[in-house]
Amino acid sequence: MGKKFALNIFYNLAIILSILGLVWCYNNAKYLPAGFLVGTTACLFYFKYQLSKDLRKSFRERDQK
Repeated sequence: MGKKFALNIFYNLAIILSILGLVWCYNNAKYLPAGFLVGTTACLFYFKYQLSKDLRKSFRERDQK
């Protein structure tokens, strides 16, 4: 369970850094890296969503016992 929480924290930090990098790229007219960061952020959101579903499922299973 602790590994999942650590992974959740990593995803949060990575999403924040991706968004900050995206803003920096936009302000400096660096559109190719901005496209990469948009894709990276979308993948991180997807992985975070899957992790959240898994955590909710494990909490429900633990409460059933």
